[in-house]
Amino acid sequence: MTSYGLPPYPPPENVAATGRASGGGVPDELSLVLAQAAVSAIESAGGYAGGVYLRSGYPELLRLSVLAGLPTQLFHPWWRMHVNRPFPVAEVYRSGKPVHLADVEEGMRRFPQLMAGMPFPFGSLYVPVFGGPEKFGVLVVLRPATPGKSVSHADRRALRDIAQRLGAELAGLAAGGTKVVWDGEPVPVQLPSVTVPPVRIGHFDWDLETGAVDADAELCGILGTEPARFPGTIEALTALLAPEDVYGLWTLARRAASAGGPVVRRMRLRGPDGRTNLLELSSRWAQPPRSGAAGTLTGFLVDLGAGPVIAEAADRLPRGIFSLDRLGRITYVNQLAEELLGRQRGELVGSLLWEALPWFGHPAYEDHHRAALLSHEPVHFLARRTERDWLAVSLYPGHDGVTAALSATEEPSFPPDAAGPGEVLGSPLESSAGVYRPVALAIALTEAVTARQVSAVVTQELLPAFGGRQLAIYLLHERHLYLAWETGFPHGFLNSFDGVALDAHLPGVETLTSGHPIFFESMQRLASAYPGIPLDASVGARAFLPLIASGRPVGSCILGFDQSRGFSPEERTVLTALAGLIAQALKRAQRYDTESAVARGLQNALLPHRLPVLDQVDTAGRYLPGTQGMDIGGDWYDVIETDRGLALVIGDVQGHGVAAAATMGQLRSAVRAFALSGHEPQEVMSGTNRLLIDLDPGQIASCCYIVLDPATGRTQFVRAGHPHPLLRHPDGTTEVLELPGGVVLGVTPDATYPVSSLRLLPGAILALYTDGLVEQAGADIDDGVERLRGIIEAADAPSLVGMADLVIREARREPDRPDDIAVLLAARWVRAQRA
Repeated sequence: MTSYGLPPYPPPENVAATGRASGGGVPDELSLVLAQAAVSAIESAGGYAGGVYLRSGYPELLRLSVLAGLPTQLFHPWWRMHVNRPFPVAEVYRSGKPVHLADVEEGMRRFPQLMAGMPFPFGSLYVPVFGGPEKFGVLVVLRPATPGKSVSHADRRALRDIAQRLGAELAGLAAGGTKVVWDGEPVPVQLPSVTVPPVRIGHFDWDLETGAVDADAELCGILGTEPARFPGTIEALTALLAPEDVYGLWTLARRAASAGGPVVRRMRLRGPDGRTNLLELSSRWAQPPRSGAAGTLTGFLVDLGAGPVIAEAADRLPRGIFSLDRLGRITYVNQLAEELLGRQRGELVGSLLWEALPWFGHPAYEDHHRAALLSHEPVHFLARRTERDWLAVSLYPGHDGVTAALSATEEPSFPPDAAGPGEVLGSPLESSAGVYRPVALAIALTEAVTARQVSAVVTQELLPAFGGRQLAIYLLHERHLYLAWETGFPHGFLNSFDGVALDAHLPGVETLTSGHPIFFESMQRLASAYPGIPLDASVGARAFLPLIASGRPVGSCILGFDQSRGFSPEERTVLTALAGLIAQALKRAQRYDTESAVARGLQNALLPHRLPVLDQVDTAGRYLPGTQGMDIGGDWYDVIETDRGLALVIGDVQGHGVAAAATMGQLRSAVRAFALSGHEPQEVMSGTNRLLIDLDPGQIASCCYIVLDPATGRTQFVRAGHPHPLLRHPDGTTEVLELPGGVVLGVTPDATYPVSSLRLLPGAILALYTDGLVEQAGADIDDGVERLRGIIEAADAPSLVGMADLVIREARREPDRPDDIAVLLAARWVRAQRA
């Protein structure tokens, strides 16, 4: 358990964590441990930012818990991370192995979606945080890119050690009752400043009568001499100063001494290293100053180290200057910046940039700020403060923050006929953020399988990239357009457009029939072009995009905006290209839907609709398709009455779709035929293996075949690469049957399959299942088997139907199941038990 007095990491200086604080503003134990680890990791790896992703209360979702060295507002899209996404944080959490990306090329090669969202030259390091077998999260460090130079072993080792210490601390917190999950916003953490000469203050007393000077060690150090070598006279003191400063010091001293009362005077002195120091003199007397007695001047010499910018120097510059720390707080504003920004220093300094200047929160300007912070390279762009006031902005980043330089500029010109008088338009420059964000859409579309997934990706990626608020997708069917997806429109508004024919005079139809996009900068323009068209209450712009794939029409896409705006040539080109990608994805989804329907029908026909009913044995089977990709797979189960006893079969053909379902049907028929022919269990498995090799070389399948004698309980098992069955004993205890087995079916025709035997007692239950039930990305399959064993053991009543429903209900809790699931339960009873 971490204590505030003795943290487990090198104590960082000036770490300010806010967000999860207890009374009095003191961070709670969990957030403090996370913040310390993040800062230590950043410093050890030479980074400029970093943080910790922690598991959340939602299954398979990680949340950014602390973010050090960057404004949390700018990185809102990365606050949440599902563990199955193709990003380094997710991969590290799943695999338990670190990822080190030295530069943008390596990042683009391994994680293109990461770089599509942040296409800046930076390096990034990701290390898993585990506490023993328990997964807590991922430690992340961002640092300058090192092209051609891999991450050093020393940096890797240092991060690994910090992550291990963090994991141990989190495990200790969990053992002490702290819930080590994160469901809120990330805590912002200020990093220590770059190592610079510290601020020093030297003191001296100058006796004006004797000229004696009593100087402390700090003063001597600032002036570059040893205290033992300083003779303690004003002559010796001034000998350490520049000539021009000597005269200034004497003049200042005389003015202070001749004043009619206590007085304070200040001046700047050049130190021996050339940097400026601040001198403050104050006068005091042992007797009243008019008595003629000499007094004493007390002096303080302040060495400001690197020091902040001198205000009056920045005020003399012909450009507006303001500075930000790395969390986005305004730390300085010069006079011209006050005028250009239209706000006083007192209103700006200390405030977050986006709160003090809301217009700076435009997505394009946020992208420029992100680029400066991550790349550490200057960024230049134009920004619009008001409808008429434009500023040329330059951002100059550094370890401790960003300096912004501003100057007024003329309004950039818009394309001809972009808008009518009085309309407020966007700018091609403002849409620069949309240039790279659609790359993320293109990559995400390759992962979308169903039409619903395609539409969801477009909603999540395309609308934010262009500032849209409404989306509608229509699909073509038998020369009519039908609404497939909508978001943002008033309820029921689009119903009148559903099912319209291709001869209707509507922009959503004509964009498809003509093959050309149609853009309207305002609803007034839309109403003028299509008199009488129903309009909602919005006053914003509209974009109608044709969805055409390989020259064949697929449908139409409508984007809606809350405000009037122009569409630059660049935006029109990008939107048109993206419409083609969306069309291809939808066409692929339609093929998927067709194949899925065929596979689903085939599988439904092949799976048993009713299991045999026997006096002494109950059986229950369940099938659950996956939620990702082609969700119909090759899992099957069967129960067969044979002369040797009751045969229980479960299997899993590799792959998904029609081919897997067809192969599953052939294997099910083969097993049934061999079983009904009276073959021994090992002969059933061997024969099925040879048949699969003959039918489909290269295809593989796992299988478990069991023969149960209901009267005696004698049970024989044969496994071909399939997960081990579970056995629940009559007393409720449940174990994994570690049975020997052979290789999966379809590998070699000479494979052999050993037979295992046991006696199934009355009241015992066998549980057979496919690997989709116990496998999770990034987790050990043994953990999944143990979880299932616990579910079977904890089931209240040994009702087979209820137990099967419970298992499937627990499986449904996983929102993303890449594989389908089959479950077969069998229980042996005596007649008295069943009664």
